[in-house]
Amino acid sequence: MDVEKSLLGSLANAVGIGEPALKLLLSILFGYPIAIVYRTVIVGKPPAIQHAYMIACGLLLGFYNFGYCYTSTDSYDIVWTMPHCILTLRLTGLAFDLYDGSLPEDKLSNDQKKVVLREVPSLLEMAGYTYFPTSFLVGPQFPMKKYQDFIGGKFHGANVVPSDNLEPAIRRLMLGLFYAGLHTVGASYYSDDYLFGDEYAAMPLWKRIWDLGMWGHFVLYKYITIWLFCEGSCILIGIAYNGKNEKGESKWDGSANVKLLLFETAQNFNSDYISAFNINTNYWMLQYIYKRLKFLGNKYYSQLGVLVYLALWHGLHSGYYMCFFMEFISVMMEKELEVILKRNEFFLERLQDPVASKIKWVVLKLYTLIFMGPCILPLAVLKFDKWWLIYSRTYFYAHLFWGGWILYKPLVKKLLPPRRDKRE
Repeated sequence: MDVEKSLLGSLANAVGIGEPALKLLLSILFGYPIAIVYRTVIVGKPPAIQHAYMIACGLLLGFYNFGYCYTSTDSYDIVWTMPHCILTLRLTGLAFDLYDGSLPEDKLSNDQKKVVLREVPSLLEMAGYTYFPTSFLVGPQFPMKKYQDFIGGKFHGANVVPSDNLEPAIRRLMLGLFYAGLHTVGASYYSDDYLFGDEYAAMPLWKRIWDLGMWGHFVLYKYITIWLFCEGSCILIGIAYNGKNEKGESKWDGSANVKLLLFETAQNFNSDYISAFNINTNYWMLQYIYKRLKFLGNKYYSQLGVLVYLALWHGLHSGYYMCFFMEFISVMMEKELEVILKRNEFFLERLQDPVASKIKWVVLKLYTLIFMGPCILPLAVLKFDKWWLIYSRTYFYAHLFWGGWILYKPLVKKLLPPRRDKRE
């Protein structure tokens, strides 16, 4: 054990990450050999054997990472509470699916009908689903019904090992390595130490705003790296199967958590970033929380309910609540501004010009870059004194822009009045 710790510590220092983070990364990459063993030895075996394999692999990964329990500190810890967050969503979804199974068919939506459970799963099924090794530590989420179909061989046949998932699995692995390199390079220029240091504080305001945005963008690459690695192992083991396309080809995007092209070309937070980033969790929240809050009678109340749930689910650090507050005010402002702009005929006509369209793309790309920093900042640093320090150093520019919308909205509406009815 001492030799292992020494090797891990040396490797962690060499790549510039902590030892717990390195162990987590190795555990996620272990998903690939686990998937290969499943494909070559376990697939087609009786369900009990398959469940036992999933349980054993998942528990071994958990023990390797954490071994014992200890509580979180004031930083973003990699401890046993992290997979417990994943399991909270997984088992909450399972409870909802079982509850829906007690309802008549005509009371269920089309989405609910796809995942509803009419019978309580066995204890072995529950444990295999809970500790599924390629998604146990950091996700992604999938319903119990999908796990049952996977174990039962309903995707391709009980004894069939698909070969068309090798290429997409390797592609996601390679993309994960690429984004790991981007994160490492970016973090060397825009590090946490720089952000909290005197050098950053001495920069001109525009440079502080730009650097905060770039720092936030490279922080997100860390999440993207992990998600790509996990997605690749889920594809390789087979749980990422998502039906067939119009050409009859298998789709392997059932565990996707990021749309890379949309993320890199995002023009806003309301639709682009939300659609491109953390897809799996966002979809889970949509199905199990947002749609079930429709009795509130207001989409903003439902959205606020989702964000409060997300904050509580993450933990009690103030950074979680500030992060999701920033998401709420940014989405609200963008939605209302979009409505105003779409109603102005003159504005829409000007955007048809090719030059104006290109200028718009550049402006909105810069907007998403520099505003991502203050949005992700509290989630990354968690503690009040840390995110407050950086916000104060940049004069709360995102809060003023998004939160101040309620004050300057009347002026925008006056400058961009709705188009006139042609009959008038």
